[in-house]
Amino acid sequence: MTPSSLVIKIGGAEGMDQQALCHDLAAQWHSGRSLVVVHGGSAETDALAAALGHPSRTLTAPSGHVSRYTDRRTLEIFAMATARVNRLLVETLQGLGVNALGLSGADGRLLRARRKEVQRSVEGGRVRLVRDDWTGTVTAANGELLRLLLDAGYLPVIAPLAISDRGELLNVDGDRAAAAVAGAVGAGTLLLLSNVPGLLRSYPDEGSLVGHVPAHGVEEALGWAQGRMKRKVLGAGEALTAGVPTVVIGDGRRAAPVGDALAGHGTVLGTPLAGAGPA
Repeated sequence: MTPSSLVIKIGGAEGMDQQALCHDLAAQWHSGRSLVVVHGGSAETDALAAALGHPSRTLTAPSGHVSRYTDRRTLEIFAMATARVNRLLVETLQGLGVNALGLSGADGRLLRARRKEVQRSVEGGRVRLVRDDWTGTVTAANGELLRLLLDAGYLPVIAPLAISDRGELLNVDGDRAAAAVAGAVGAGTLLLLSNVPGLLRSYPDEGSLVGHVPAHGVEEALGWAQGRMKRKVLGAGEALTAGVPTVVIGDGRRAAPVGDALAGHGTVLGTPLAGAGPA
């Protein structure tokens, strides 16, 4: 990929305008940019899990990181929900003239992960060990396969599932998966789009938006980032370490979320964007 190439993570929370996102992605693709999309599916999964009588649960690690508790039934629901999100994104992009190709991270070992055999979760002030969880930490992305697809003119759209070395299907964090993909393909910029303006110093006060975090400040930001934003900051740090120059945590609710993020609207981590205005 070139310095102008992008990996975009589309958050799975409510409030995202998927039509606007797809139109903006199509505009970027038709302008000649190489793009890879990684998406979430949290809202879809929560709705489907509730409808099937298996409500979603979360785990909060001692570090404050929040993740979905994924027993085997939840894994099946997550796979169904993210498949639906994937198909709808591909359908919309194809309708806009983009040759989108839907994949899960398990296909072709696109994403490899290590299963978390034991998780520590804080409940009622006490730490509990959770052993029946089917989540994983991404260890590698298949850059060779992605480059083949990009060179053939496709826009890969990837659901956040991975495969373990033992052939197990695993739920993985989409932001960290996108970071691994960005590093593997040598992307110039990673965009993490969500339903907030960016990294907030005092969540949920949108007036506390942090405009820039240098690479050496990511570890400090991890200390005060709250809730699910911690994983975005963690993913941003991993992308920077993997050689991606710039990460932007942007607002997926905007009318042109990709273009606006590239113009500096949001939180820029690492190298500032050339010509970008203030957040």
